[in-house]
Amino acid sequence: MRVLLAEDDALLRDGLTEGLRQHGFQVDSTQDGVATEREAARGVYDAVVLDLGLPRLDGMQVLRKVRSAGLSTPVLVLTARDAVADRIQGLDLGADDYVVKPVEVAELAARLRALIRRAHGQTSETITVGDVVMDPAARTVRVRGEEVAMTTREFDLLQALMLNAGRVLTREVLEQRLYSWGYEVESNAIEVHIHHLRRKLGPGAIETVRGVGYIMRSPGSA
Repeated sequence: MRVLLAEDDALLRDGLTEGLRQHGFQVDSTQDGVATEREAARGVYDAVVLDLGLPRLDGMQVLRKVRSAGLSTPVLVLTARDAVADRIQGLDLGADDYVVKPVEVAELAARLRALIRRAHGQTSETITVGDVVMDPAARTVRVRGEEVAMTTREFDLLQALMLNAGRVLTREVLEQRLYSWGYEVESNAIEVHIHHLRRKLGPGAIETVRGVGYIMRSPGSA
């Protein structure tokens, strides 16, 4: 899962970035409101962690602008502003969660996982598609009850497909979900990961839609 972290305090930003990466997130970061609005508007993130005290453009203004533009990406406000009025304003402007600093990284990661699950219509802490059951917190995958070992990239790719079960995802979309800034993506990386996943899950688990991309189908879908 790829998240955008907007935080102007360099020490906190670096600490949260490293902590979230240890919990399995791909993290890009910005340090001012203008850059945050621009990057969030790209729509490539599974969630945004938004500080309110950003320079150049306040976090509340960023939230107002991206929601007015129709961005539906989950936004978690992470701020030192603990007044009830600020909480109300943030939630009314479209924040999906409002957390007051300081926060433990493990809690932040859990809140992000919950927001992303809900955004994809998932209510359980595990994700199930057919015979495949994924636990994002434990980063485990079971196929017909048996645990299957996954590399980091295989897990992230499978998670993107399972969260979007029934939808075709293009290679470009999958690359955007798997790789944060600075990564050199080999031209056939997604195809290689898909090949490995099929060997582990079974040949029918992931379908190729010729000329479009890949899909995992929910039980009963055509």
